[in-house]
Amino acid sequence: MTASNVYFLLAVLAGVLDVAANLASTKSNGFARRGWGVLSILLVLAAFALLVEAVKGMELAIAYAILGATGIFGTAICGRILFGQKLKPIGWVGLVLVFGAVVVLHTA
Repeated sequence: MTASNVYFLLAVLAGVLDVAANLASTKSNGFARRGWGVLSILLVLAAFALLVEAVKGMELAIAYAILGATGIFGTAICGRILFGQKLKPIGWVGLVLVFGAVVVLHTA
């Protein structure tokens, strides 16, 4: 695995932690369930710690776009699977466009 792939993987993992934070936040019911709320905050901090490591080997804009796209895409998928939340077809088109934009950014 090349160094650039490691940094890309760190940015993706940061996005995965962002998804987990969003799910924990949802489970916290507006932070009424404090354990889930605290977990959500800790996961966001861990996500940004990985982002810090990712930007050591890639541009901040690209790393943050990877984190953001992974977070948006993953949250939409997990929200559908775990909570029955539905996107309209245009929402899925938007997700595909975001994903495509990150691929283009990564190859630029």
